[in-house]
Amino acid sequence: MQDRRMGTKAVQGGYTPGNGEPRQIPIIQSTTFKYDTSEDMGRLFDLEASGYFYTRLQNPTNDYVAAKIAEMEGGAAAMLTSSGQAANFMAMFNICEAGDHIVASSSIYGGTFNLISVTLKKMGIASTFVSPDATEEELSAAFRPNTKLLFGETIANPALTVLDIEKFAKAAHAHGVPLMVDNTFPTPINCNPIKWGADIVTHSTTKYMDGHGACVGGAIVDAGNFDWMAYADKFPGLCTPDESYHGITYAEKFGQQGAFITKCTAQLMRDLGCIQAPQHAFILNLGLESLHVRMPRHVENGQAVAEFLAQQEQVAHVNYPGLAGDKYHALSEKYMPNGGCGVVSFELKGGRAAAELFMKHLKLASIETHVADARTCCLNPATSTHRQMTDEQLAEAGIPAGLVRISCGLEDKQDLIADLAQALAAISK
Repeated sequence: MQDRRMGTKAVQGGYTPGNGEPRQIPIIQSTTFKYDTSEDMGRLFDLEASGYFYTRLQNPTNDYVAAKIAEMEGGAAAMLTSSGQAANFMAMFNICEAGDHIVASSSIYGGTFNLISVTLKKMGIASTFVSPDATEEELSAAFRPNTKLLFGETIANPALTVLDIEKFAKAAHAHGVPLMVDNTFPTPINCNPIKWGADIVTHSTTKYMDGHGACVGGAIVDAGNFDWMAYADKFPGLCTPDESYHGITYAEKFGQQGAFITKCTAQLMRDLGCIQAPQHAFILNLGLESLHVRMPRHVENGQAVAEFLAQQEQVAHVNYPGLAGDKYHALSEKYMPNGGCGVVSFELKGGRAAAELFMKHLKLASIETHVADARTCCLNPATSTHRQMTDEQLAEAGIPAGLVRISCGLEDKQDLIADLAQALAAISK
């Protein structure tokens, strides 16, 4: 039922119980699975039959939840990983190998920036970063003959820039490579990157999808639209025989809609083992069931807080795409007409000291290295994640010393504003 609306997909997608079967997705808490004959198991190892033989690769609980996320994103197939970072790494490494090149937006989560610029570089995969505001000509100039992937975030963390998905998709496809988009902040409730041309979508399910700070996890969704065989010379991992699986060519055997996730599961999950625990997948599904109800409240609170902060004399600048004067407001309206997320970042005029004092006086918002939770939390990068950098280095990185990132939870917005107001008053004394 592909015509089902998002709320129905969030509640009932991915799993349909049969007669007398559990109504809730069952937790299959088992590392292994029994078979009657060696031939039965052999067909699984040859990828000639579907099924389960070891949870390091696949587990039924995970697959039910992954199928729900695929349905919500409008994708052909999906898989769960142990974290959002694992999802991005596995999705990239499923395409790229030593000697290849990635083009990525420069406005992305710091951990992902480091993954691409440092860790993948050690593995022989080069990268070029471009501004999310780059023109089509500037984007095109960043590509090389060995470029295999273009990457960006729908709403960047913590800069809150909005990716022009159509523009980036056009550039990627003009050079015969897929566009991969991290859709963690808006979730499929507020944005469907596949609709705008993205080929692969990733998530840190730790954030809004879980929504309660309970379980770390990630997800990879394949749109099933990219024709790997049309560019077979670019993607040998998908388009030439895999000798570790008896010479299977994934793009031929499983087609456009199955090749990417099958290879990522059978090859990378087998070798790297970044599986999400079935217990975590079960808890994630509980979060997904209310995602369509929670996201509008996060957006409502984020919008109210951003509008309040924009009027305060202690605040130098507010980043929130929902604000009419925000640089990315038009793109936000195009791709996320119902709003993006509940995360707001703002710069205090007093710099690092003001940010520390401000957060010290907060009563409802807690200081955490987390976002997208039912409870409001905040962070000053200069005194935490980027603590080793000087104020000059922070400015060069586009992260002012007085920047505060606040993730608005599900509390009453008037209580959140009152909390912010008393903390701002405290730094004015």
